[in-house]
Amino acid sequence: MKMRTLLTASMIVSLAVPGYAQLRDARENPLTAARDLYASARYDEALAVLNGLPADNTIADRKSIEQYRSLCLLALGRGSEAESAIAAVVTADPLFMPGETDASPRVRTAFSEVRQRLLPQITANRYSAAKAAFDRKEYDSAATQFRELITLLDDPQMNGKQADMKTLAKGFLDLATAAATPPPEPKRADPPPAPAPVAGPVAPRADKVWSLEDPGVVAPVAVRQDVPRVPINIAPVARDRGLLEIVIDEQGRVMSMTIRMSVHPVYDPLLLSSARDWRYKPATVNGTPVKFRKVIQITVDRRRP
Repeated sequence: MKMRTLLTASMIVSLAVPGYAQLRDARENPLTAARDLYASARYDEALAVLNGLPADNTIADRKSIEQYRSLCLLALGRGSEAESAIAAVVTADPLFMPGETDASPRVRTAFSEVRQRLLPQITANRYSAAKAAFDRKEYDSAATQFRELITLLDDPQMNGKQADMKTLAKGFLDLATAAATPPPEPKRADPPPAPAPVAGPVAPRADKVWSLEDPGVVAPVAVRQDVPRVPINIAPVARDRGLLEIVIDEQGRVMSMTIRMSVHPVYDPLLLSSARDWRYKPATVNGTPVKFRKVIQITVDRRRP
């Protein structure tokens, strides 16, 4: 009789220990306890632990909480509640998708369907937040947000939607990056050597590229210099002004062109392509045509044609 009593007491103690350990884990590390309960298929108990967690967790913890909440709800067949939990996960981290080793195909399908439905609105909200940061001149923050937005717009589940938003996001990213980067300090140019005294006019060197800073230069005259208009779809994000430097040869043709201040990454190639066809009456020195470096300011006209 005494032996039977000891065996019974031992069984009670051995059964009580795991329960105590899980209770302690639920107090000290509730997320770990909920995960272990879920892995043990004790979905109601895991859900009770998750529902008892405070609302002031970090974003990473909230994502984990909603992730396991959705898994428990799906396992219990409570689909509509699970969708709300999945929506909370996707809103906190739109790029998150459970892996094959983390969830069953049914759970992954549920995540995919909710995510595809929410992504268009999430990207619109992310664009508004990034644009607001740009307008506040918080350029570093805006650049980070626009990069994340572009990654999200490239997601396969977007199916190529909102291409216009992607174009605008790239334009604002370029502007924010440029504004956040301090301009390089201008280099001090060495003063040009004093010209040697000459008895009379000397023929200009054929390899020299002249500018208005050189004495005796007669500037070129534009014969054809058609500057293309900025496309309407990028005009809101284009800079007000840009600078284009060209070198005009002795025949009045544009032999090279360089963007010194960008108007917009989409517009700059159009400007360079147009400049190839410009023609001038060439610059001269002592009546002899010479190569000439010309800097042209581009002013953006935002009026519709």
